[in-house]
Amino acid sequence: MPRFPGESEENMKVSLGKRLRTSPSFDCIGTYPNWNDYSATSREAIRRAKEIYYPSAVYEDLFQSIGKRVFPSNFYRLMGNKIRQSALFKLRGVPHPRTRLYYGRRRLWRILQDFDLPLIAKTPVGSSQGSGVWLIQKEKELTAYLKKHHPAYIQRYLPIDRDLRVVLIAGRVVHSYWRIQKSGDFRNNVSQGARISYLDIPHSALEFAVDVAKRCNFGEVGLDICLFEQEYFVIEANMVYGLEGFRQAGLDIYEILADLDVKGLL
Repeated sequence: MPRFPGESEENMKVSLGKRLRTSPSFDCIGTYPNWNDYSATSREAIRRAKEIYYPSAVYEDLFQSIGKRVFPSNFYRLMGNKIRQSALFKLRGVPHPRTRLYYGRRRLWRILQDFDLPLIAKTPVGSSQGSGVWLIQKEKELTAYLKKHHPAYIQRYLPIDRDLRVVLIAGRVVHSYWRIQKSGDFRNNVSQGARISYLDIPHSALEFAVDVAKRCNFGEVGLDICLFEQEYFVIEANMVYGLEGFRQAGLDIYEILADLDVKGLL
């Protein structure tokens, strides 16, 4: 039977990932490491589809190499990669705390020539949920960081006590909330004890987030935005973002995606 009024199984949209499993016009067929692990029917559906949703890091580049569109755009290639994200923000003119990478010799000297202490140092690839982020206040702390990080990812420290998480899908804001630091911590991550608040979210911040998502071609993203000296900055982009802020607001990400699907917005 058709899963969507007036739509046949042959016209179902194809998603490899299960994120759209409750969305009525999608067939979520899973991600398998080998092409022949897919059934003949699934292989043919993938071949025929002009666009593949949630293709996974395994197949995203492959599908794009043969001319297929993928959704979400700029998702897997930027996931957890702060180096690529910072480069993209600079390329697209997105306000972003001053950030530099350091390779090679004399990194300590060069960093201290470029930045005042305190500064932020991060693990550039693969860190999440507030891990791999350090507030460097002393030269010896920077030395310890440099011993374990090649390259070094150094960022200007902005003395803020909160940031705004804005989640966008297909260019639309689907949720937003403040993440307010717990006492004694410089991080705004909920997983590190930050408090969630839905009060007084400025419309201008949401407009800024929509503009950033458009400039950077983000199909689905959780943007971390802060206001510093009367200017909005994007701290980073999260493709795998926590859902505690949704849970506390009584929202379900799968229902949100299904609603976007029913409205023809995916």
